[in-house]
Amino acid sequence: MSAAYIDPHVKLDAATRTARAEFTIRNLSSETWRAAEGFGIGYHLFDAETGTLIVDGARLRPERDVAPGETLRAALDFALPPEQGRYQVLVSPMREDVCWYYDRGWPFLLAEFVTEGDATRLERVRVATRETLRRERELRSIGRAFAYPLLTVWRNRGLIRVMVRRDILGRYRGSFAGAFWTVINPLLLMLTYFFVFGVVIRDPRLSRSEFALYFLAGMLPWLPFSEAAGRAPGVIHEHRNFVKKLVFAIETLPVNLVVSGLVTELFAVAIFCGFLLGIRHHVPASVVWLPVLLIPQVLFTAGVSWFLAALGAFVRDAVQMIGFLLTIWFFMTPICYPEQQLRAAAPLLLNNPMYVLVRGYRAIFLESRAPEFGPLWKFWLLAVVVFVLGHAWFYKLRKSFADMI
Repeated sequence: MSAAYIDPHVKLDAATRTARAEFTIRNLSSETWRAAEGFGIGYHLFDAETGTLIVDGARLRPERDVAPGETLRAALDFALPPEQGRYQVLVSPMREDVCWYYDRGWPFLLAEFVTEGDATRLERVRVATRETLRRERELRSIGRAFAYPLLTVWRNRGLIRVMVRRDILGRYRGSFAGAFWTVINPLLLMLTYFFVFGVVIRDPRLSRSEFALYFLAGMLPWLPFSEAAGRAPGVIHEHRNFVKKLVFAIETLPVNLVVSGLVTELFAVAIFCGFLLGIRHHVPASVVWLPVLLIPQVLFTAGVSWFLAALGAFVRDAVQMIGFLLTIWFFMTPICYPEQQLRAAAPLLLNNPMYVLVRGYRAIFLESRAPEFGPLWKFWLLAVVVFVLGHAWFYKLRKSFADMI
């Protein structure tokens, strides 16, 4: 440490948005501070959110040389911007055309302000270092990485609700069944797969009714995931008019697909429960575990959809590529055939997140038990990571979308 701050304090005049910093600084270095050599005390004003330097402030020159161990009484006045935001003022020794000593690791006096509307307030005053601020920024970045995607969804929940309703009704506008296709589509898809794998290519060890339940339980998590992931690469081009509007929250577009797929799943779950009542005459109490599977499923699907939506904005062929990959993924997941047929590929199955969901759905609906904890907590962790990284990827590239479409 090459300088120490004694009795620092900052006074704010909120009416004029001006502040005055007063303190005594002690020279703890081995060099004499000489005004003739360019030494002074100055301040930098930064935007706290972005780290952008806004003002390179005035310098205070000492009236005398300050030898090692001596002190200097200092006072600096500075003005704060009228725009809303968070600001940091760093007061530090410096040498003109040589360096700011806080860049060399010296401590500095830090004053933090917030401007909201017509009011400006002083939040706190402290002595800090660049290393301290770096660690604090990293912690804030981690916190924002987890919180911002959720805040985005929450703040735009009304928009998402309107867009999902518009998406569902728009897909079937003009058709005879209208919005009822939201129910008919998953039902017809389930019946088609059941006919192929339960009637034409049937495992003789299972009755048709038991295989139907086994197969349909596996389809429940796959339907919403494949719907959102399959449409995500084309969603930016599909809504190009919204993308070019500066006030539109385009990060909600992939979320709309996730919610739309979730609506489809809720209808599919209702149909499946009807099958359970018709075949087994009851719905097991273990169905209360469904939210434990549904939450990470939604997080995982949203993260994948954000990633694919950003990718599709730059790679037009992504729609076709993802459709092919989803088909492979479907057949690599034991949905339409017994799990025992993939014993040789057990290591691959353990790394398949959809397999964890399929097993979990079958456990709560067919086996009347809770999902296995081991694979489930790993899937929760994966879902959170994919959710955060998918949003970060989309957020980083979104400024280029308008240029690409």
